[in-house]
This record gives sequence, C-alpha cells and structure tokens, in this order.
Amino acid sequence: MADEVVLLVDVANVMGSRPDGWWRDRLGAATRLLGELASLTDLSVQGEKVSVGRILAVVEGKAKGATGPDPVEVIRASADGDSTIVVVAEQIVAEGGIPLVATADRGLRARLPEAALVMGPATLREALS
Repeated sequence: MADEVVLLVDVANVMGSRPDGWWRDRLGAATRLLGELASLTDLSVQGEKVSVGRILAVVEGKAKGATGPDPVEVIRASADGDSTIVVVAEQIVAEGGIPLVATADRGLRARLPEAALVMGPATLREALS
C-alpha cells in the first residue's frame, strides 16, 4: 500500500450514488462535492490509512462548469469522463504516483492501470462526513 496517493474522483459517479436531487442541478451538486473534497487529507483504503497528496476531480456534461477550491484540481472531460479518468490515471502511474480512483463504475475499474487503487462512492462519502 502506498503512503501517499493521488485521489482521482469520478464526480458524475460519486454524485449519482446518492439520490439527493443532484439531477435537478448537476452543476450545483458537482460544485458542492468539489468543496467537500478540499478537506480530505487522508483516507482508509483496504483497511490501511493513506495520505492524499493531490485531489483531481473529473467533471463532464452539465457539471463541466463546476469549480472547486484549492487544493482540488478540476479536470473537464472533453468527451466522456471515463476515458479522461483512464488517461489521467495512466499519467499518474507514468509519473511514479499511485492513483486512487473513487468510482463504482465496474467498466471504468476494468480499464484502469493495474497499479491503480479503487474506492467506492460510499467509502468516499463516509470520509467526507
């Protein structure tokens, strides 16, 4: 397990994991989630504590205009968010980092580099509480 990870958030998937009315205002819901992410400094992954070195959040579609506070780096997907997440995860690995991808999307999980760690939206939401 890595001591420090790069948290890479599938914003659409994490937003969609809770029926709180996000579909009525995707931009507002994404902006709120980005604000919540800013407070993360460490997480528990597979029972082990890891430090969060960077926070990257991929937005797409109607949430593409969302903004986040420092230290959240917002990445606006030019096409589909999943493909963007895969490319960014591969870049993190190529730079010697460990991506920790927050998503429940099984198809996306299967496309990630072998070195990537994965956590579900419920685990991420729990850490934000």
